[in-house]
Amino acid sequence: MKKFLALVALCSLFALPAFAADDSWSQDFEAAKKAAKEANKPILVDFTGSDWCRWCIKLDEEVFAKDAFKTYAKDNLILFKADFPRRSTQADAIKAQNRKLAEQFKVEGFPTIFLIDHNEKILGQLGYQPGGPEKYVEGIKAVLKKNTK
Repeated sequence: MKKFLALVALCSLFALPAFAADDSWSQDFEAAKKAAKEANKPILVDFTGSDWCRWCIKLDEEVFAKDAFKTYAKDNLILFKADFPRRSTQADAIKAQNRKLAEQFKVEGFPTIFLIDHNEKILGQLGYQPGGPEKYVEGIKAVLKKNTK
């Protein structure tokens, strides 16, 4: 029975969609890295507490949910969300992946946003900032510009 449950759990991991509810945020880090390499785009990694972190929710509502950000991201970024919900359920494999990534990137609070390349090299770090999607996109562009010199 234990082997059967382990097999079901493993199969459910592969059956999980690679992208979150709006189909633009990957929950699979390896898939995000592969997509970034293929598209030659950086990955925006969002360490978030989507259902409890006040600043994470503000960032989602004020920036990530807006068309100005979505349009920029579609053409220029691979989006990956490492979520740490308290009220929502999450597959054990996703929990383990996100915990490992939080340790690897030394995340100390939420939201923490990294821009990385497909080799996991950190290009820059962001967090919540007021000003809406246009200002946030300017910040992303500034980080990326520093890395192209």
